[in-house]
Amino acid sequence: MRAEIIQELIETGLPGARAQVQGADGVHFEGVVVSAGFEGKLPLARHRMVYATLGERMGGEIHALSLRTLTPAEAAAAGL
Repeated sequence: MRAEIIQELIETGLPGARAQVQGADGVHFEGVVVSAGFEGKLPLARHRMVYATLGERMGGEIHALSLRTLTPAEAAAAGL
């Protein structure tokens, strides 16, 4: 699996989201996802929202995905 595909799946599944995904080995990935839909949600709920966009690929084609999930305001405060 390519990082670009994961990025597209996340951005398609979370309309208005911005995602940056990296992973050199094709099974372990790191991502930053910024979405207004995360507003008022705890980190676990945010991660579940992202995992839902990837469906059965999680645990299969995607062995591991480390996430940082931010609202637009949090991303701006972090300089992202």
